Amino acid sequence: METEKLYYADAFMREFTAVVLSCEEAKGAYKVVLDRTAFYPEGGGQPADHGTLGDAAVTDVHEKDGVVFHTCDKAVEIGQTVTGRIDWARRFDHMQQHSGEHIISGILCADYHCDNVGFHLGTDTVTIDYNADISWEQALDAERKANGIIWADRAVEIAYPSPAELAALDYRSKKELTGKVRIVTFPEADCCACCGTHVARAGQVGLVKVLSCQKFREGVRMEILCGGRALRYLGAVYDQARAVGQRLSVKPQDTFAAVERLEAELSAAKARMASLEEQVFAAIAEENTGKGDVVLFQPAMKPDSVRRLADTVAHRCGGLAAVFAGEDGHYAYALVRADGQDIAPLVKELNRALHGRGGGRNGFAQGSVEAGKAEISRLFNSNL
Repeated sequence: METEKLYYADAFMREFTAVVLSCEEAKGAYKVVLDRTAFYPEGGGQPADHGTLGDAAVTDVHEKDGVVFHTCDKAVEIGQTVTGRIDWARRFDHMQQHSGEHIISGILCADYHCDNVGFHLGTDTVTIDYNADISWEQALDAERKANGIIWADRAVEIAYPSPAELAALDYRSKKELTGKVRIVTFPEADCCACCGTHVARAGQVGLVKVLSCQKFREGVRMEILCGGRALRYLGAVYDQARAVGQRLSVKPQDTFAAVERLEAELSAAKARMASLEEQVFAAIAEENTGKGDVVLFQPAMKPDSVRRLADTVAHRCGGLAAVFAGEDGHYAYALVRADGQDIAPLVKELNRALHGRGGGRNGFAQGSVEAGKAEISRLFNSNL
């Protein structure tokens, strides 16, 4: 006997009573069948409802051959009349996301003559795949239109047309349908075959926000948020922009321009630092002219700076330039011989003796060691 689906008669039903027809243990849980249910089973991209049956937690719901199975954490007595309670926050969130997806998909499919070929209602965002090349500007235009539909707050229409009526109806569907077909219509936005739960009026979606629209296969993948999810996301983004604005002494809406100014200042500072480094490196190289093999210890620097100093010194000292930059216990190193002589044996010994990592070729090697200044000096005094 098929389960009576109360969620189709009233998607806003939060509590109901039903008779337990069966309860079977399966993989550490219990599969419970009722004579009727308001729990929506996973399907069509929409996740299953959660909630309780009596004192048993409902953690999953699925349907097979018209029968709805409730996965519970404990057994429920067969023949007992139980009270089912829907996790309403979860259900309403799913209704907002699913209804918002219908509205924006209806608009996009009509405007760009494409199809919605994929839909996933995740725990964080909703992703939709379209088989058309939709630009970011077009996605934002659809967002604007979708929110206009939401704020107009028209009633959602749900119907089961006769075969003749269905044949004459212009509706969206991912596949050919037969038998009893449920049509969900958001006036002026969408008409689609759908078995999911939806809001009663478009205004209950609240708002739609497009997060991304990226090339995917033969079309695009769009990421959206609706209702409460969109509000929380935009609130978090604003809080972050406000915090950044406070650090930069600008209003939240002016943070981008302030960051651009910071980037320009940082680029100028980096260029100035590079110029000063070159001057310092040249002076150090001058001090070591003709000294042959040299080992230099410097404050912490970026690996590229360590390499450039070693290279500059190597061209003036006439031997191996070994530069170690950091603090006692951890150093980044660069070894350079201007004549290109093989230093692989030295690097191997250095890494072994000083707990190092790194390598190179043609007279150049770079890496790091976990060792003190005295250990490094002893190693080079015995090898150079």
